[in-house]
Amino acid sequence: MLTLLTFPSAFGLFSASPFCVKTALMLQRAGQQWQRSDMLDPRKMPHQKLPVLRTPERLVPDSDLIREWLEAQGADFDSGLSDLQKAQSRALIRMAEEHLYFHVVQDRWANDDVWPILRDTFFTVIPALIRKPVSNSIRKSVVKGLAFQGVSRFSPAERQDRLERDLEAISAYLWQSPYLMGENPTSADMSVGPMLAAMRATPSDTPLTRRIKQDKLLNSYIDRMEQAIPLS
Repeated sequence: MLTLLTFPSAFGLFSASPFCVKTALMLQRAGQQWQRSDMLDPRKMPHQKLPVLRTPERLVPDSDLIREWLEAQGADFDSGLSDLQKAQSRALIRMAEEHLYFHVVQDRWANDDVWPILRDTFFTVIPALIRKPVSNSIRKSVVKGLAFQGVSRFSPAERQDRLERDLEAISAYLWQSPYLMGENPTSADMSVGPMLAAMRATPSDTPLTRRIKQDKLLNSYIDRMEQAIPLS
């Protein structure tokens, strides 16, 4: 049986990581028999990140590489799509994973209201005596990465404007059909849906969580994705 090495459930989601959720959705959609194995420290994993799929032959890291592996086994996540739709799907995936994701990280790790909740959720395995300095060191590293990536260099208003343009693009698709590419979930939905769900689930009242929760179209889409491919 396949085993998905994933960050644990958190904030009412299958995993705190939208990439782990994406991979679980692909496994379900592909009709694979699989089980989850939760972990908090991925440093011994390929790429030192999660998700990782344990197959009979090897460990497959990264949600995109896992998708390729599943497709090599016969999965078709974009069945019926034209070449143009597949290209649009790829662009939506990149927008979600290379831009929206960093707004999620900013909203969680750089927010002083959210940080104590994250610390108590993700770092419980660290002995209490050293938990605070160790977790603070990891937080500093994540925040430094946000500055390197660039999202934290913008003012809150600038970040909101950049985010709004992406959400408007997603909404333009959803006004046309229940899912991004039509009547059924495809690969784009398995990336975008979990990213929006992660935004909504951040355990504090932030401008980002409010933006998603107050949007009927996006909220309905998140709920529809959870019902279409249930993970529990």
